Amino acid sequence: MIGAKPHKFSGMVQTVVDRGTVGEVLSFRETYLKAYRGMLLARILDEKFASLYRGGKIHGGVFLGKGQEALSIATGMSLRKGDVFAPLIRDAAGRLAFGETVLEAVRTYLGSPLGPMRGRDGNVHRGRPKDGYLPMVSHLGAMLSVVNGVLMAHRFKGIKGTVGAASIGDGGTSTGAFHEALNQAAVEKLPFILVVANNQYAYSTPNSRQFACESLVDKAIGYGVEGHTLEGNNLAECLKTLQLAVARARNGHGPQLIVADLLRLCGHGEHDDSSYLDSKWKSTPCGRDCLQLAEEYLFQQNWAKAEELRQWRGEATNQVEEAVATAQREGAPDPYTEEWSALASKHLCEGYNEK
Repeated sequence: MIGAKPHKFSGMVQTVVDRGTVGEVLSFRETYLKAYRGMLLARILDEKFASLYRGGKIHGGVFLGKGQEALSIATGMSLRKGDVFAPLIRDAAGRLAFGETVLEAVRTYLGSPLGPMRGRDGNVHRGRPKDGYLPMVSHLGAMLSVVNGVLMAHRFKGIKGTVGAASIGDGGTSTGAFHEALNQAAVEKLPFILVVANNQYAYSTPNSRQFACESLVDKAIGYGVEGHTLEGNNLAECLKTLQLAVARARNGHGPQLIVADLLRLCGHGEHDDSSYLDSKWKSTPCGRDCLQLAEEYLFQQNWAKAEELRQWRGEATNQVEEAVATAQREGAPDPYTEEWSALASKHLCEGYNEK
């Protein structure tokens, strides 16, 4: 953790960030640059998915993470091999940081039989459970209990030092699954990170109709867990807060509730024009684009020049276009030749012979 100190206050941990030593700043510079490039790649990938959707090339929904990339990339980068990550629909940046490739994502959206889901299920349900990358369950709040289950399994097997992280939106905190899972994690003192992207709306329902407490982080006190608040469009703050929370969970301090205030800079999905959004949000600090803010910070710190940013954007665009071209050449699954089955059910398939 670079230049951050946890402060206890009424059961809540507040993060205070400083610049640290010269060596620490240099290390943070490398982390920040890596995170920025991951955000940029995720944004370009999302924009390509939106374009393909509008062109009729993608079936099902397309849900963009525009405005939430800083929080997402920080979550994925704060984890390490052996950890568990349960992303949600706006976590393209976090997925890439945790090890998903652009080609895997594109293959899933375009229904390629070579993708991780073999052309089946919705495009946001992809994952690799054996690697700790959990396919998403669409029901809000449901993934929290899944992460708890994996962490409990690790405990029973004697696997130590792992952390589990789950993403959720502000609307998901109103569900019973949220209460049950967070309560269980607190009682069991699991190394659990719950990242709440408070983007001000649960689809089209504003916060005022979702919860009555002043801030969602107030819930941390009631559950007996540590809470953190941050500006979700501030990449530096996201990186430092997530690193702090993960370190505390890994070192035995139990669950960590992180509430990030930000704004979804698009509709709930590409089918939604977000006409319900109160225009006042766009003129607030919360409504600023995290990618633009990250670029401004790079210039302020003299960590990158405009030409480098153009080069990185070009490289990311080429990577996305190459992945799309590859997936489009692969075609769709052939139901007459496909032998796919669920992870644990192949032995139930008709004609199955164990060798």
